[in-house]
Amino acid sequence: MRYHINMIKRKIPFAHAKSIYDVDPSFFQKLGVKVVLTDLDNTLDSVHTKTPSDRAKALAETLKAAGIRLIIVSNNTGKRVQEYAKELGVESACWMLKPFSFRIRKFLKKQGIAKEEVILIGDQILTDVMAGNGAKIKTLLCDPLVKEDPPWTRFNRFFERPIRRKQDERHLVKEWEEMI
Repeated sequence: MRYHINMIKRKIPFAHAKSIYDVDPSFFQKLGVKVVLTDLDNTLDSVHTKTPSDRAKALAETLKAAGIRLIIVSNNTGKRVQEYAKELGVESACWMLKPFSFRIRKFLKKQGIAKEEVILIGDQILTDVMAGNGAKIKTLLCDPLVKEDPPWTRFNRFFERPIRRKQDERHLVKEWEEMI
């Protein structure tokens, strides 16, 4: 029974936003967040986008001006993630094996980042939210930027739909604006 409750809790994000681009840096500052870990595909840009969009560049600059580090943490391949991050002017870590949290915990420890000072933002419960919650850090779930997904993500979204529906019905997830 305890395992079941922990698995349910692990799927509940700290907060929700329609998009990473909607979140004001004051939200992060209020929480004491100094580092934003973000997924790349369908969170910052489409899975087919090779270079950062103008809004991704604006976000990186806004966060930097607010004293917040932006780091891309992706399950995607090294080359794509690293090239995108380099052009965006941010750090990155790839092949993170989300939903497992051990790589995130190891990355935070290696970087000297306190768990209380970080939030993970992503568009999937079954990868991003579970990995962040498993690492005992705050998580922010965003809606996917576009409907287009690779096959493995479509598979995850099929199982994610009823989870999101139940979370919505039970009002388990607060919108980020409610927390400021």
